Amino acid sequence: MAGFQANSLERYLKMFVQDHGKQVAISEQIRLPDGGRPGGGPMYDRKVTRVITAGTLIDENFMDPNENNYLLAVYLEGPLAMTTGRVENDEALDRYKRSTKVGLSWVDLSSGEFFTQASDLASLPSMVARVGPREIVLDSSMEGLGQVQLQRLLGDGGHTFHFHVMTRPAKSVAEWTPMLERAVPDKEIDDFSAQEIVAGSLVLDYVRDKLQDMSIQLQPPVRRSEDEYMAIDKQSLRGLEIRSTLRDGTFEGSLLHAIRHTVTKSGARLLSQRLVSPSMSLSVINHRLDLVQEMLCHDPLREDVLALLRRTADVRRLLQRFSIGKGDADDLLSLAKTIDVMGQVVEVLHEHILRQQDLENYEADSEQVQNNLGVLWDILSRIDLEGPAKVAKSIGEAIDEEGLVRQHTADAEDQEVAENMTEEVITADAAGDKVPKLARRASKSKASAAADAGPDEIWTMRRSASPTLERAHSDLDTLMQLKQDLAVRLRRELQAESLSLKWSAQLGHFCHIKGRDAQGTLAALPGARSIGSTKSTRSFYLSDWTHLGVRIDDSKLRIRTEEMRVFSKLRAQAIENLMKLRRNAAVLDELDVACSSATVAKTRNLLRPILHPGTFHNIINGRHPTVDIGLRESGRLFTPNDCSVGLGDKEKIYLITGPNMAGKSTYLRQNALITILAQTGCFVPADHAEIGLVDKIFSRVGSADNLYQDQSTFMVEMLETSAILKSATPRSFVIMDEVGRGTTPEDGIAVGYACLHHLHNVNKCRTLFATHFHSLADMTRDFEDLGCYCTDVEEEGDGSWAYVHRLRRGVNRKSHALKVAAVAGMPEGAVELAREVLESLGRETGRHQSSTALEEGETIRDRPC
Repeated sequence: MAGFQANSLERYLKMFVQDHGKQVAISEQIRLPDGGRPGGGPMYDRKVTRVITAGTLIDENFMDPNENNYLLAVYLEGPLAMTTGRVENDEALDRYKRSTKVGLSWVDLSSGEFFTQASDLASLPSMVARVGPREIVLDSSMEGLGQVQLQRLLGDGGHTFHFHVMTRPAKSVAEWTPMLERAVPDKEIDDFSAQEIVAGSLVLDYVRDKLQDMSIQLQPPVRRSEDEYMAIDKQSLRGLEIRSTLRDGTFEGSLLHAIRHTVTKSGARLLSQRLVSPSMSLSVINHRLDLVQEMLCHDPLREDVLALLRRTADVRRLLQRFSIGKGDADDLLSLAKTIDVMGQVVEVLHEHILRQQDLENYEADSEQVQNNLGVLWDILSRIDLEGPAKVAKSIGEAIDEEGLVRQHTADAEDQEVAENMTEEVITADAAGDKVPKLARRASKSKASAAADAGPDEIWTMRRSASPTLERAHSDLDTLMQLKQDLAVRLRRELQAESLSLKWSAQLGHFCHIKGRDAQGTLAALPGARSIGSTKSTRSFYLSDWTHLGVRIDDSKLRIRTEEMRVFSKLRAQAIENLMKLRRNAAVLDELDVACSSATVAKTRNLLRPILHPGTFHNIINGRHPTVDIGLRESGRLFTPNDCSVGLGDKEKIYLITGPNMAGKSTYLRQNALITILAQTGCFVPADHAEIGLVDKIFSRVGSADNLYQDQSTFMVEMLETSAILKSATPRSFVIMDEVGRGTTPEDGIAVGYACLHHLHNVNKCRTLFATHFHSLADMTRDFEDLGCYCTDVEEEGDGSWAYVHRLRRGVNRKSHALKVAAVAGMPEGAVELAREVLESLGRETGRHQSSTALEEGETIRDRPC
């Protein structure tokens, strides 16, 4: 066990908790209630008041404001025998995983969000990846599993996890009520599965254990169903670079980075949540799209709303600080200003609706226009300001904003002095010098300033904040006048104009004179007692100032005490309106995300997708959301492509061939990303987009080996392929890139053909399948729902060439790999040798194919375009 002082808490918390996943216990000195030392003062005890873990952070400064800080609890029902070792029968293991029920529950203590979901063991790794928890809590029954087995169950994500023994068995959702802002309605209680109840109880019990006596209020749990959201598995989140890039795991270059133009921290978190869990509800998606379209079509409305949102605070996290007894006057003032902004947002939206309805052509407008306005009416109906407005008014009347500004200025000056002193002392110490003059001078200056403190005291509450505070300030004014009168009298009696009344922690209240006045006598002041003198100064005690000074200190203490009481009252008012404030904040987040999407749509020429219940895509001139941005920034244009997979008499499977670097992988990813954006409720990069709802997206791209699990690149590829073939439904969307490339050409072709056969005849889902195995085009000639498409290279007469990224029907049997090798800087001799070998292999293959064709009475030709 190791310890450190509380004033270094933030620095060490980040190091131990966030960076290394450790737990830190906060120990405080608690005064014992009764008794004390015999004949002495009170007795104290040391008590752990909170244990801080990666998932139980609430208001720490190092938290990422743009991302949720989830704590996830996982409950696995049934025996664990089949998870502890290698099972010979893969089919049995697969059945076990799909039949084993799992309960998940996750909370963000910093914002109060609370979710539950029922799933199965097979889906657990993808669920964990989508939630993205900072910490995972497991039931103590899983403690017998080894590190490798646990990481494999959770998805090999290197997660921080801890085991927990619940204080009592989980019985009912009703037991969660003490930690919720309101009870779960009776009609919803029966919807929770037994596994969700255990998981929810597990996460809340863990929170209680770590927070000790600290109270917290969460939102009622949102129960998520797998049918309500598109499932994006772990591999697809990574391969499609949804939240981070594949190469180095950074945010810049990801899909989220490309579309995030939110102006609030909570809006950024909502967008991230939506992006990893796109909706399966047409009404929800169209509701989001209607709001985006209204913001896109009316620039003044969007600009006004954004200007207001920029002035808001992160209300969700701010309210959580209040709920655990934290926060300060700045937080209250930020809340009041945000509530005022909420009222202004209501006015802006309402005025916009009335203006639109007053237009002469409103009645003749399309149904879409009226839908858009209907969405705004819905937004207005969900903002409730009755209670919050009173809170904002009370805060505004109580807090002295100018006083807060003066306090911040003083704090900043003190901080600057302290930093300069520290830097000089460190520099001097390294050089072996004495304490620098600046440090000594600053120390003396600070002591002097403290001694002269009096009428310039900084207060954060207005005098009128309460009758008690007003009386206390009036009493202090009277005492300060008495102090001034006393100083005038003493200067007159001693004939010492330099006399001042001071205080210091070491000497208490004392009188001080300097210069020539210090040479005089104190005989004129009966009871004066000298406490020190120099050639130019003299200090002495005087009972009149001592008694008055104590009364002034008592008066200031009463003001501070009353200020804290007023603050606590205002904080309690905010907590009383917790539910309304959270709901209002959620509406602002929706507006922020809609304005962000509208901004992106306007600047990048995106359009509204059409979602429908069918099982086809009809995307015209689609573009890759992130690659398009990169090319435009470098002054180049992206080559758009169509995707009509499953449309009418079009094929449900595209078998795509073409040269290296000609855009096959980009085409695969762009259509998956367009689908995700559409069901998230965002506009998409295309000239036209009709998309049938997709229940699951699978992506088999960009595999690498997993040495920790003793898995080669090919094994990882096969595991991903296996999961796709077992899980894809007719409503799924699958992209597969270079399946079978990690083994011999013969084996790779066999595996590729088997995948295509299964996707075509069993899964029957929309599939984009890119390959360099050109013979697959011949082998799948009889697949009715499979069509061949390709990219190409355009060669000029002078030997120059360029990629043709436009997709066309047909098969391209040339990979042009040697051109890529030459561009990459491979030595000319090596490239030339490779060309000779390739030509030799081509002649041998040609003779073999001609012989085979003559024997079978066939001709070798490409599939028709």
